[in-house]
Amino acid sequence: MFDYEFMRNALFAILIITPIFGLIGTLIVNNKMAFFSEALGHSAYTGIALGMLLGISNNTISLILFAILFSILLNKINDSRISSKDTIISVFSSTSIALGLVILTQNGNYTQISNYLIGDILNIVPKEILFLIVIAVLIVIFWLTCFNKLLGISINTSLAKSKGIKVKLLENIFVILIATIVMLSIKWVGILIINSLLILPAASSRNISKNMRQYHFWAVLISLFSGVVGLVSSYALGISTGPTIVLVSSMIYFLTFIFRRFSID
Repeated sequence: MFDYEFMRNALFAILIITPIFGLIGTLIVNNKMAFFSEALGHSAYTGIALGMLLGISNNTISLILFAILFSILLNKINDSRISSKDTIISVFSSTSIALGLVILTQNGNYTQISNYLIGDILNIVPKEILFLIVIAVLIVIFWLTCFNKLLGISINTSLAKSKGIKVKLLENIFVILIATIVMLSIKWVGILIINSLLILPAASSRNISKNMRQYHFWAVLISLFSGVVGLVSSYALGISTGPTIVLVSSMIYFLTFIFRRFSID
């Protein structure tokens, strides 16, 4: 199967993106941001719609710009404490979906983004893989330098501030990185399942890990394994790659969940 260039490109992309999903997923789960990443994925509708409305030919540009604005604004409103965090995220998610669909259906362009729903990693090209490499390097650098601080923020924000940690700056940088990697990947992974690929490996890892080092190791390994097995299986069975990867990740999660239950008992 890897005699075909599109399969080699897809494999390279998976080898780059799945470990990053594993790392980012651990930070998302630690900071209780699962709903946030899902809302961010749904905001892609509005990003694509506004790009078409403004005449931006490259959807990726409009996706990233809107996602960054969306994530920073959501962070800002969360600080107001006017309503609960999950309620605010739900409102933003619903609004972004509705606004995007209204714009797209009004201009008759909705059919043009049908591929974004489930994605197609087999269409990735070398130039796009290069973008992924750049983002992956930035995320690894951020993770190596800021993980302990983000962990401190997730445990106790007030204590983190007292230790001199610039909480808001780190949170904004973190959500911008999430927004960028999600929107760069959504074309190949799909709006409907992007959040699953971020959360499932980290959640599975949490079921079997005894310390933070194991937590990150297993999250990256599970994400990488799910990506490669999902790609090979989808080719062999003639089915969509993104959903197949999610199904592999889901099976691993349920296996680790059962393992944890028996271990506790």
